Amino acid sequence: MSTSVEAAESQSGGASKAPQTGESVVAMLGNPNVGKTSIFNRLTNLLAKTSNFPGTTIDRRIGRVEIAAGQTVTLVDLPGMYSFEPSSPEEQVAHDFVAGQSDLVPDAVLLIVDATNLQRTLFLVREALQQGRPTMVAVNMIEAARRRGIEIDLTTLSRKLGCPVVGVSARTGEGFDRLKSQLGVLLSGPALPMLIESGSPECPPQPAENVLAVVSTDDESSCGSCRVCPYADGHQWASSLARESIRDGSVVSDETADRVDRFLTHRWFGMAVFAAVMVVAFSLVFWIAQVPMQWLDEGFAALGAAVSDWLPEGDFQSLVVDGIIGGVGGVVVFLPQILILFFMLALLEDSGYLSRAVVVVDRWMRRVGLPGQAFVPLLAAHACAIPAIMATKVIESRRDRLAAIMVIPLMTCSARLPVYTMLAAMLFPQNPLFAAGLFAGAYVLGMVAAFVVAFVLKLTLLPGQPSPLILDLPHYRAPSIRNAMRYSYERGWMFLRDAGTVILLISIGIWALSTYPKLSDEQFAADLEAKSVAAEQISEPEMENVRAAADQEHAIIGRLGHAVAPVFEPLGFDWKTSVGVMTSFAAREVVVSTLSILYGLGPEPEEGSTLQDRLTAATYPNGQKVFTPATCVSLLVFFVLAMQCLPTQAVTKKETGSWKWAAFQFGYMTVLAYAAAFVAYRTVLMLT
Repeated sequence: MSTSVEAAESQSGGASKAPQTGESVVAMLGNPNVGKTSIFNRLTNLLAKTSNFPGTTIDRRIGRVEIAAGQTVTLVDLPGMYSFEPSSPEEQVAHDFVAGQSDLVPDAVLLIVDATNLQRTLFLVREALQQGRPTMVAVNMIEAARRRGIEIDLTTLSRKLGCPVVGVSARTGEGFDRLKSQLGVLLSGPALPMLIESGSPECPPQPAENVLAVVSTDDESSCGSCRVCPYADGHQWASSLARESIRDGSVVSDETADRVDRFLTHRWFGMAVFAAVMVVAFSLVFWIAQVPMQWLDEGFAALGAAVSDWLPEGDFQSLVVDGIIGGVGGVVVFLPQILILFFMLALLEDSGYLSRAVVVVDRWMRRVGLPGQAFVPLLAAHACAIPAIMATKVIESRRDRLAAIMVIPLMTCSARLPVYTMLAAMLFPQNPLFAAGLFAGAYVLGMVAAFVVAFVLKLTLLPGQPSPLILDLPHYRAPSIRNAMRYSYERGWMFLRDAGTVILLISIGIWALSTYPKLSDEQFAADLEAKSVAAEQISEPEMENVRAAADQEHAIIGRLGHAVAPVFEPLGFDWKTSVGVMTSFAAREVVVSTLSILYGLGPEPEEGSTLQDRLTAATYPNGQKVFTPATCVSLLVFFVLAMQCLPTQAVTKKETGSWKWAAFQFGYMTVLAYAAAFVAYRTVLMLT
């Protein structure tokens, strides 16, 4: 009797504390790929705050949802986990949060399970109930289960678990009203008696059969060879409960999905499909983004013209128009392509395809010395290298973790996209398909370079074999447009936030260095005389352009540019491009704003001309074009391979514990970028 009373008190959450607002705190738990974050997004109406767990670099998302009139709760979206025996930092923080060892203590737990794979996801439910907090289960993807012929008896499941169970669909919104009402009842009413006894398993959990794809592994689990394992009871319980809760007593197998998997994960066909998907995605990025990019470009040009008419002529007008509007606008114009790219990547991930791509790429990764677990950080690096390097914490082997950290910056991050787009558009202005091919080629070049570097490290500094990949393959499902839009919005906002801070500050600095010190009339006349050029020989319009160019070369930026120009001349860069490369070591995308300022402050551009027009028309004093095909290819290759992000270097030092690895990373990437750009420049020159 005392045991039942203690369990009921524990289920009521009497010892928990709520946030300062007085709202109840609900922890959202679930395996990876069960749609937990999709449910969180729909409940919070996509309005949430992202922050780190105290003392960690692991993200958590906190949102508020009104579950009844006058009753609002705080939802905390925890990292995905398979068991309460943590095997990664993400699982550890989720475990600690539910156990009340964090800044917030949950009053209840909302567990998300997969209706199409109930047996696997029920194992975590058993462990969560053993924690003794008020618990509710949301069976997600209920509509997908029906399409497969799976009918789940939610009443039986609720009775067996001893907690409320609601069927929902994050994609269609089915069951969300009942979910919120039942959550209110759970928080305000007496808890059901706990029907699952507490236990403390001692063997690591084993996944249910045909749930995980184990790729390129030579090891066998020690627990899997045990005759008796405490975790076996948990999986047998989950399997038995799943059979009892499904009306026909069995889980429908999806033979079609198996056949598709065999094709998409094939050693050769899988790679061909992956390459085709990427090319199609990039082609759509260029094709769809053309119109909004043109609108943005024309909008910034019109804004600059309006401000020029409104402000009196002088340095302040130049600062606002050329420095701020021209610098920031030159980068923001690429926002549509960034939004579309991440929107399409989110659709591919939500559909379940990207996990199959992991299986295909892992075969090649292991051969060059990269662990299969590194694929997720490598994939995340296509958004930003900083969180990707932080994500390598999940890799247990230090050797594998170092190998991943060293090559992650070679992946194409969102900061490189404006540079790729600008150069691809200059090389193929009338052919989006060719531009998309070049864009995809830049991605492939980064990945190939990462594999080559990893192989060299395997043979030299980091010998040894990487750990095998164990990956959860989610079911195929129709992707959520809502979630994809949110993901692209978040990435677009991060890009704009950078444009509003780092790029703005650097743009103002570049403008100042390009404007001062001023060139006096006497100095200008002396320069013309030194070049044996008489002022009478130059027409008045030409004189304005010559004077503007002379002003720029006399300023600090011009002197610095001419000083470093000999270093980059073998790559085909003029002094302005050399300055852009130097400034971009602070942040890659700054090269676009730098070129926009430098080529906007020079000879007067035509009315309404875009940055692409100005760069395409730029010439040396002898009339030769600055941005030839060879120069564009050289600049593209350099930006694919160079380490141009100081914050990434700081994170590398933090995660490796030494500046030596950060210096090595910067050094080898700079040398690799310079050498590859030189070869590319000479090769294109020879061919053209």
